[in-house]
Amino acid sequence: MADDHRTTTLRTADERATLASFLDYQRDTLALKCADLTAEQLRTRALEPSGLSLLGLVRHLAEVERSWFRNVLDNEGRPGFRKHPDGSFAEFDADTADPDEAFTIWRRECDHARELVAAADSLDVLGHYGEEVYSLRWILTHMIEEYARHNGHADLLREHLDGTTGE
Repeated sequence: MADDHRTTTLRTADERATLASFLDYQRDTLALKCADLTAEQLRTRALEPSGLSLLGLVRHLAEVERSWFRNVLDNEGRPGFRKHPDGSFAEFDADTADPDEAFTIWRRECDHARELVAAADSLDVLGHYGEEVYSLRWILTHMIEEYARHNGHADLLREHLDGTTGE
């Protein structure tokens, strides 16, 4: 696997910097799990009958970044990137997806999320989804959980693809 250049988690920083560093560490972990693989390997649904692939996870997490940061926190009202004709999300359907496009979109959404977090007055800033209200603190914590869960999936997928294991 590629050299490990993940963000160092901060141990003595304030709450926002600590949460942001843990989220960036999880983002970097996903990138590390996908490093040095071919487009075909990234698209492979390695653990049948599951439809998960590493590329599908990248596409899904781009959607999650956009949803929570642009739409819930910043109220931008942006539509999803990929939908089936029936309106359901299609991010996991990565059989013909372009890895470069997927990673570009994901990185752009991560960068925009970082900007929104840095610009927020506090972790108590509120975002809305319908009638539900979420603090930035909750969103950051949820995103760490979201990435950690999917990085567990990525571990299994990567190991099955080429035997690479590790944190």
